[in-house]
Amino acid sequence: MEHQDKLALIQQISATAPFNRWAGFEVLRAGDGEAELGMDWRAEDMAQYSGFLHAGLISALLDTVCGFAAATVSGRVLASHIAVSCLAPAVGHRFIAQGKVVKAGRKQVFTKAELYALGEDNARKLVAIGDTILVPVEESR
Repeated sequence: MEHQDKLALIQQISATAPFNRWAGFEVLRAGDGEAELGMDWRAEDMAQYSGFLHAGLISALLDTVCGFAAATVSGRVLASHIAVSCLAPAVGHRFIAQGKVVKAGRKQVFTKAELYALGEDNARKLVAIGDTILVPVEESR
């Protein structure tokens, strides 16, 4: 499958997920074991008590970008493990998650991801990192 076809497929998959639509996840890039998501900040429903991006959304971005990166090489996958480290308060007008496959096997796919906050000057600040272990699954019938 061509790179553009993989991107279109991942964009289509993301569009079918109600959570991704609510959060406004935008698939920016997908192919060859890598993926990138963007998400605009909405203070009215994404903030935790101190006004930063909620850790649940941080985890969701990292999990999703890892899953999409894995899907470009292994097809449909489900997470069996996710680890997230928050490095700095997630404050910005937009967030960019980048995921990459570290190793893809028949039974497990290992990935890593980084989450960046974009400030007013669009400078990227690394705010979280994560890794996942995903399991390839057969397509639903």
